[in-house]
Amino acid sequence: MSRSGTSRFPALRRAARREWGPLFTTVRTGLSDHGIRALALTLTAVTLTATVQLVQNQAWGYGPVQSLGAVRAEDPLWLALLRTPLSLFVPALDLPVWGALAQILLVFGIAEVCLGRWRTLAIAYVATLAGTLYARVGIALGPDTFLGLPASDAQVVDTGPSAAVVGLAVYVCHAYRAWFTGSLVVVAMVVEVLVKDNLAGREHLASIAAVLVVCAVREWLRRRADGGQGLRAGGSGTRSGAPPMRS
Repeated sequence: MSRSGTSRFPALRRAARREWGPLFTTVRTGLSDHGIRALALTLTAVTLTATVQLVQNQAWGYGPVQSLGAVRAEDPLWLALLRTPLSLFVPALDLPVWGALAQILLVFGIAEVCLGRWRTLAIAYVATLAGTLYARVGIALGPDTFLGLPASDAQVVDTGPSAAVVGLAVYVCHAYRAWFTGSLVVVAMVVEVLVKDNLAGREHLASIAAVLVVCAVREWLRRRADGGQGLRAGGSGTRSGAPPMRS
C-alpha cells in the first residue's frame, strides 16, 4: 500500500477530532458525572411527545390536542403564541412519530448536556417561534415575492419539533466550532426547500436564520468582553499570551 493511502485515515481521524472532539468530550463527561439526570429535559420531552401522539390518535383526544397545541398562520397571533410551546411536542400526523422521538432524543440530548437545560429550552423556543412568525410574514408577502408563501399555507397545521431540532443543531455546532457539521445542516435544509418547497422547509430556514442571529450576538458579546479584559490587563501592566477561553 502506498504511503499516501496509509496516511489518509490518520488525517481523517485528526479532522474528526477537530470537528467533534470537544463536543464528544463534553457529552461523555456530562453523562459520566450526572448520569441520567443530565438528560432530564430530553427524557421529559420524549415522554411528552409520545403521550401527545397517543392522545391525539384517540377519538376523544384529537380535539383537545388541536386546541392546545396546533398552530396555524390564520389563527390570532396571541392564540398562536399561547400554543407555540406545546406545539413543539405535537408530532405531525402525516409523519412517523419515531422520527420526532429520535430527533428529540439525539439533538435535545446533546444540547441539554452541552448547553444546559434552560439555554436548550430558550434556543428551541426561539427557533420554533421564528418559524411560526415567518409563516405569517410569508403569507402577507404573497407567493409572487422571494420570501412569500401562498395564502393556502395559512391553514396548514404547524407542529412538531423539527424547527427546534434544526435550530439547536446549528447553535451547538457554533458553540463547539463544529463548522463542517453546522454547514451540512444548513445545506441539507436548503436542499430540502429546493427539492420540496413547502411551509415546513421554509420554516426550517427561518429557524436557522434566527439562531444564526443569536450566534452572531453571542459572538459579538464574547469578543467585546474579551476586548475589555484585554484593555484592563494592558492598563495594569500585565500581559498574557493565552488564547481567550471559549464561552
